[in-house]
Amino acid sequence: MYRGALRLTHDPDAAQDLVQEAYLRALRYQHSYQAGTNMKAWLFAIMRNLFWDRFKGSRKDDVSLDDLGEFVLYEKLRDEGARPEADVLDKIAASEVVAAVDKLPPLHREVVLLVDVEGFSYKDAAQTLGVPIGTVMSRLHRARQQLQKSLYDYARESGIVRPNGPSQVAQT
Repeated sequence: MYRGALRLTHDPDAAQDLVQEAYLRALRYQHSYQAGTNMKAWLFAIMRNLFWDRFKGSRKDDVSLDDLGEFVLYEKLRDEGARPEADVLDKIAASEVVAAVDKLPPLHREVVLLVDVEGFSYKDAAQTLGVPIGTVMSRLHRARQQLQKSLYDYARESGIVRPNGPSQVAQT
C-alpha cells in the first residue's frame, strides 16, 4: 500500500497519511467489502479514490515510476520468457523502460502499473479503477503497443536492433 501511495503522492509523509486514511476508511466501511473478492484491490481502490478526492485530479499527469525502483518493471518485462523481445530488453537500459512507461497517458500508465507491476488480475484492476474489464483490457493493449513502439524506436536509434525489423537483434 505504501509503495502505491508513494507513487501517487511523491511525498513520504503524504504517502503515510494516505495509507493511514485508506485503512481508516476501510475500517469504517468494512461492511461494504464483499467476502471472497480481492481485498488488496479493494484497499487500492479506496486509496486511489482518497487521492483523487484530496487532489481533485490535479496531479493526474504526475504519477511516476521513480519510486518503484528502476529495475522492477524492467525485470517484470524481461522475465516473460526467452523470446527475441527478451533479447532486446536485455540490451535496453532499465531507465529507458521506466521512462517509456512514464510517457504513457495517465489512464494507460495506471493500468500498466496495476496489471504488469502490481500483478492485479484484469478483474481486480477493473474493480480498482471502477471501469469494465473490457476497458482495462483495451487500455492495457494500447499501453503495451505504445511501449513496444517507444522501446523499439529507442532500440533502433541505439543500434540494438537493425532498422529493418525488431527480430534482427544486433550482436554486441
